[in-house]
Formats: sequence, structure tokens, C-alpha cells
Amino acid sequence: MLFAQSSLAQVSSPLQATPGARNAGADTAEAARRVVVSTNEFRRQENLPQTGHAPQLASAARYFADFMARTGKYGHSADGTEPAARAKRFGYDYCIVAENIAQLYRSDGMATSELATRLFNGWQNSPEHRKNMLEPHVTETAVAVARSPKTGRYYAVQLFGRPASQSTEFKVANRAGLAVSYTLDGRTFQLPPRATSTHRVCKPATLEFRGKTLQPADGQQLVIVNDQNGAQLQGE
Repeated sequence: MLFAQSSLAQVSSPLQATPGARNAGADTAEAARRVVVSTNEFRRQENLPQTGHAPQLASAARYFADFMARTGKYGHSADGTEPAARAKRFGYDYCIVAENIAQLYRSDGMATSELATRLFNGWQNSPEHRKNMLEPHVTETAVAVARSPKTGRYYAVQLFGRPASQSTEFKVANRAGLAVSYTLDGRTFQLPPRATSTHRVCKPATLEFRGKTLQPADGQQLVIVNDQNGAQLQGE
């Protein structure tokens, strides 16, 4: 799970502000929609799949943006929980959760398009935020923007996710008659004789066994057997 935050400072001259401009504000819902569109276009330009809408992520993003705007507290754990926990609280059974947040300091009026552009550009130009925006294995996204009624600051939350239903599950069965070990994405697992391990991964995984490397498919069972050359790994 990757989290990134930023403060986008915009210093405004008092001479540029007009009476009542602070109360006008931008259309935060439309600004959020535009950030989603721009992010998906950015992903398309980088040859990555676009992300779809997830109502549960949208609810989590809306709650947290409103919380920060209402309280003035800022940070990924500003409400005492973490992004993944908030997503789960709103019913998102996740495999991957990534979050970008931002606060924009500005007290005078701001057009909707300007707000969306500043948020998107701020995240795009920050290495940590950009990494989340271009995470290749997320499939869903949501953005929410809220404005503090006290300070006029804008708070934004951008969530990315991959639901648990899109994880890859496979099994490794040991029929070799002796204990064996194999490596999955650099982590070593021990498997006793006649035992079977079930793995669930959120991203494509690489399994290595005695010089043989493969990428398990969802629902696949890999079997370790004995032959004239010793223990061998086979796919079923």
C-alpha cells in the first residue's frame, strides 16, 4: 500500500481578491471528476490500463476529504486510521490500496478548471504521487475534493485500488516424497511431503524452483514430483 501527501501552496495577492470571491469557490465535485479523467488520460499515455469507478472507494475518499476540510487535520492518518482501513470500512474488499492527498492554500476565488489542474499537476509532478498514479496493477479509482468553511482551503483525496476479487490464487502441491523449498517473489517457502500451499497475490508473481521459473495463473495448481532427474515442478 502506497501513500503520498502534498501541500500545494498558492500565495494570492490581496489586490487580486474580490469581495465574496472566497465564498464562491469551485465546483468540487466537477473538479474531482476532471482529475479522474486527467489521471486516466495520463495512464493511457504511459500505456497503462485506465481505471474504473468504485463506489466504495468514492465513499471513502469523500469521507476523508470532508473530514480534513471540517477539522483542518491533515495526513494519511489524520482521522486515526490508515487508507486501507478506511477503504475497508466503506466496504472495499481490497487487494491493493494507494492514496494521494493534497491541501491547497488559497483564500480567494478559484475556478473549477484551475482547481482540477492544480491538483492533477501537483500530483503528477511529485515522484511519490506520480508512482501511485502510474501503479500498473490498480484497476479502480476515486477522487474527492472538499473546501474548509473556516479557512477556504481545499483538501483532496485520490484513491486507487484493486479489489480482492481480482487477485490471483494458485496452489503448490508437493508429491515428491521429500520436503522441498521454493521461492515466490524472493520469499522462500518450505513444503513438507504430501502438503499443499495456497497462495493469493495481488500482482503477477514469479515462482522459482531448482532453476525453473514460471508465473502462476489464477486457479492453477503447480505440482512438485520426482522423476529420474530428481524433484521437478510441473503445471496442471
